[in-house]
Amino acid sequence: MYAVVATGGKQYRVMPGEVVQIEKVAGSVGQKVELGDVLLVAPDEGELMVGRPLVEGARVVGQIIGERRGPKILVQKFKRRKRYRRRIGHRQDYRQVRIESIELPS
Repeated sequence: MYAVVATGGKQYRVMPGEVVQIEKVAGSVGQKVELGDVLLVAPDEGELMVGRPLVEGARVVGQIIGERRGPKILVQKFKRRKRYRRRIGHRQDYRQVRIESIELPS
C-alpha cells in the first residue's frame, strides 16, 4: 500500500514503515504528525483511489524521528553600474518522519 501526499509545497510517495524527509512541520521529536493533503491511495487489494483534488477521509499518520538542515544555498543579487551587490545564505529545516499508517476512507 502506498499514498501520495502534499506537504510543504511538494508531493511525496509514502509507504508504511518508510522514513521520509519533509520540510519543517510543527512538533518535536517523538510526536505524531498527520501529513498534509492525501492526493492518491493505492491499497494492496482493490482499486486505486485518486482524489479530485483530495481523497476524502484518507489520512497518513507518522512520527517525527529527527531534525536536519539542508545544504547552504547562496543567493546573490547584482545590478551592473549601480554598485549594488547582495549575498545571503539560506539553509532549509527538515523533519525526518517515519510513516506509521495510511488510513483509508470508510
